[in-house]
Amino acid sequence: MSAVSGLLRDRRLTRLLEPVEAGMQQMRSCLSSQLASDHAAVAEMTEHLGRFSGKQLRAALVLLSAHAAGNEHPELPQVASVIEMIHLATLVHDDVLDGAEVRRRVACVHQRWDNQVAILLGDLLYARAFHLSTTLASPMVSEVLSRATQRICEGEIIQAGSRRAFEMDVEQYEFIAAAKTATLYRAACQLGTAYPVADNPRQVQAMARFGEEVGLAFQIVDDVLDLVGEQEAVGKSVGNDVEDGKVTLPVLATYASADESVRAAIRAAYGDANVGDRRAALRSACDLQAGLDRAMERARDLVAQANTRLECLDEGPSKEALSMLGDFVLERKW
Repeated sequence: MSAVSGLLRDRRLTRLLEPVEAGMQQMRSCLSSQLASDHAAVAEMTEHLGRFSGKQLRAALVLLSAHAAGNEHPELPQVASVIEMIHLATLVHDDVLDGAEVRRRVACVHQRWDNQVAILLGDLLYARAFHLSTTLASPMVSEVLSRATQRICEGEIIQAGSRRAFEMDVEQYEFIAAAKTATLYRAACQLGTAYPVADNPRQVQAMARFGEEVGLAFQIVDDVLDLVGEQEAVGKSVGNDVEDGKVTLPVLATYASADESVRAAIRAAYGDANVGDRRAALRSACDLQAGLDRAMERARDLVAQANTRLECLDEGPSKEALSMLGDFVLERKW
């Protein structure tokens, strides 16, 4: 990534976070304390994990939703840090499942150590996140995030059973993608709006749906970047979906409209034992552009629908930031 593009990326994200920057600083301080350890072996791994710090959009959504809804509860930065720890845990585990090598331009935990250590570190993060949630004034965080974690795991299990499922319908793809990724976006918006007591259920439901739709759009864009992005710009390994047999929306759309000879070439790119770079083989086997366009069109529709949910909020800088978030998700390259 060029210095100019990186600077523009950071400026745009900084602008999105401006209304809640004080809360984000508190969240980061809490997260840092939760990652600390007196044991040298654990501390080395959690310090490495600290380099995975990325957009922190899920934590930001807690605070932006809260600020936009007029929720000023003092524990919200801790709520946001619980969300972020669970997200980090999913990243560590996902990298093992995907066989990824790089995350945030540094070696994935299982690459630096091994799969066993990575799984244990992810489990430790989950445990610390839920322990922190039990120290908060309301059990809402534990209740919402325990259900969310179940849904994430179910989504991963279903996806694992759907490898190379080229006949999968779009509804099933979106069910899996929403479970894996949109779940934490939904939980973040729900908790930001509702914590510690949901006294405006209609507003909470609207914001939960906003998070779900933005989160699903985020995953669709992620799937597009995995096919056409470059590792240096994206900041993590690309091509993992094809290597792992995951049939994402752009590929589903391409496969559905292809003739049998192209379909056979797509299946070969995914499954033939003698294929080295499966992403390159897929891109040679077919013209993905129409599928990529359809996927991005669906992501844009989701963002447009999500923005209608914001009508439940009063005008203000956090509502404006939330409305800008969708464009950031659609246009991101990392």
